Amino acid sequence: MSYISISLYKKIVNHGLAEGLTKEDLSALPVSLEKMEQLQAVPSDQFFATHELLDDKLGPGFSVRVGQEMKIDDYGVLGLSWRTCSWAGEIFVRSERYFKLLSDTYVFKVEKRDDWSYIYLHREPHRRGVELSNEATLSATVVVLQAITETDILPVQVAFKHKAPSDLASYNKAFQCELLFEQPHYYIAYKTKDLELRTAKADESINKFLVERVKEETEGIEADLIQFTKDIERLIQEALPSGIPSVGHIAEHIGMSNRTLTRRLAEHGVTFRDLIKKTQENIAKDLLTNSNRSIAEIAFETGFSEQSAFNRAFKRWAHQSPLEFRNK
Repeated sequence: MSYISISLYKKIVNHGLAEGLTKEDLSALPVSLEKMEQLQAVPSDQFFATHELLDDKLGPGFSVRVGQEMKIDDYGVLGLSWRTCSWAGEIFVRSERYFKLLSDTYVFKVEKRDDWSYIYLHREPHRRGVELSNEATLSATVVVLQAITETDILPVQVAFKHKAPSDLASYNKAFQCELLFEQPHYYIAYKTKDLELRTAKADESINKFLVERVKEETEGIEADLIQFTKDIERLIQEALPSGIPSVGHIAEHIGMSNRTLTRRLAEHGVTFRDLIKKTQENIAKDLLTNSNRSIAEIAFETGFSEQSAFNRAFKRWAHQSPLEFRNK
């Protein structure tokens, strides 16, 4: 059975209330206001039915307006991972891996063509509620990209498979670009250079690293090994939610060649692979001890695409399973 996170369900319901609906107006909800506080997810058909009910009551553009109100924190662990992306378009890499934590109905794919990049949302609109949910997703994309880059970047084109609604006011306000309807695919397109923008978090982290390296060279001293490896470990930790980073990925961010980074670590008897394993192990043990995140969430946070692979790796590190470690 396909599902949608209760956090997304709550978002559309609460926005309906914010637009003037009463609890009586929502008495026909598939999941009541009281019951949704006890759930972690709802069946996708109930989520889509709720979208339809709210759109009927509040008129065209409700879903787009909901998307404009989405906050990064509304996405839970997925939103946390977005905050540490190095570049704007990386959120779609993480969404491909992480969105199953919110729903198993979304599939994102990015295709670069000339100066534009197209983010396709592959979710067939078998009912109107899916059309509305797709609209909300594309609308939320605009908000999320602006939030993580702290800029006003906007798409250059948005396409929908369904017919145009009777009122486009909310669509024009949200997207501020060319809108296409009755198209073969749902997508939102950006200038590729905009998706390559550094995120605010990445700039802060990388800038700190580079300032320290400039200071090191100016003073003519070698950086302390502990500080140097801590800096590399921090960058590895930020990259792990998108998968295990390569030495080239980290070297590029700190302005070093692969060879120089590898040599600097080797001079002190440390390998890049050592730091990957150490960082994964430290993150995993910390989250198992100090958070209530599921094993699946922790697996993604440490760079694994499957929980089974994480379980095997953790057993090599700690000589016990993640669950045994947490219970102990």
